[in-house]
Amino acid sequence: METDAKRIEEVFEILKRDTAAIYSTEAFKEMLYSGKRLRIKFGVDPSRPDMTLGHSVVLRKLKLLQELGHEIVFLIGDYTGMVGDPTGKSKTRPQLTFEQTRANAQSYLEQVKKILNVAETSIIYNSEWLAKLTFADTIKLMSKYTLARILERDDFAKRYAENQPVGLHELLYPLMQGYDSVALHADIEVGGTDQTFNLMVGRELQRDYGQPQQAVMTFPLLPGLDGFEKMSKSLDNYIGLDEPPELMFEKCMKAPDPLMGDYFRLTTDVPEADFRPLMAKDIREAHFAYAAEIVRLYHGQEAVGPAKSRYLEVAARKLPDIMDQKALPAGKDMNIVELLAAIGFASSNSDARRLVAGGGVKLDNEPVTDIAHVVKGEGEVVVSRGKNKFMKVVFGEK
Repeated sequence: METDAKRIEEVFEILKRDTAAIYSTEAFKEMLYSGKRLRIKFGVDPSRPDMTLGHSVVLRKLKLLQELGHEIVFLIGDYTGMVGDPTGKSKTRPQLTFEQTRANAQSYLEQVKKILNVAETSIIYNSEWLAKLTFADTIKLMSKYTLARILERDDFAKRYAENQPVGLHELLYPLMQGYDSVALHADIEVGGTDQTFNLMVGRELQRDYGQPQQAVMTFPLLPGLDGFEKMSKSLDNYIGLDEPPELMFEKCMKAPDPLMGDYFRLTTDVPEADFRPLMAKDIREAHFAYAAEIVRLYHGQEAVGPAKSRYLEVAARKLPDIMDQKALPAGKDMNIVELLAAIGFASSNSDARRLVAGGGVKLDNEPVTDIAHVVKGEGEVVVSRGKNKFMKVVFGEK
């Protein structure tokens, strides 16, 4: 355990600065100075097998606490994932199987390694206790909360008022997440501001089960590249933690100018004294500095130069020197829709038609907007989708 009061104070000040709220600040500070190794819970629902820079906001703060010597519990909600977190949803989410949640969880763990020391992180699945609850146990748990309290959640209240279905299993979600804190005897739980209700349920259930109440820290949600909505893969406004460096660099360059300060502060270690003057002097150079730092963090310094060069080539509308290659049979002419599907640039013919009609496809750097366009089955052609996907197609496969 870290005993240096100065270092503990530094971490406390960083957390206090970057959190949206702490329940309660004094209790949390007392815990940090207690000398006790704290159990800090961070739960994720493996409903999707990917993580974004939005997740890194919390993970990077957990790293600070881990470096102080505290136990980080990375709790994977393989059981709650079968319900699906209803937070912010306008309709009931599709239920996943237990096997699907476990498969997605493995992808999460690979990405978490980029930030936390996984060897010193407790990886726990909440099926370890939720699967063992009897029906009598579940009734006892449900008796701890009232329907009126559950309907205080904006998403439930809104759907109920609009006569939208609310499944009874969804009402269990906050209780399941809260019970996780009871089972873990958590000292602290962290999450985004959208999780405040669920995290506070954990505090209340701990009290009802005769345990000390956990401190709760909530962090601001990182807006996505659209500048408005929470960063999310489903909204296609995200920067993924496991994306290739050249794509990561290009996406970072799209970060909204007004949000660059938040992006620097919440997702990097660059001091504010460095990035604020740069932003004031040249916002484009600030973007380059941000993109380089993010690529360095997740792919290493050696990946920064090639990623930047690739971005500059694409920005100048030049074809990159290095790209993937696909061989197709010679002599067979192909419709552009067929070609996009054949090289994996479209998931279906309808997806390919949408891309072409939207102006997102080029052949040898020339836009193609006619879905009836035919590509001759001879020689080579460079197909591009958007600004960052390129494929050299060689018609020569026998």
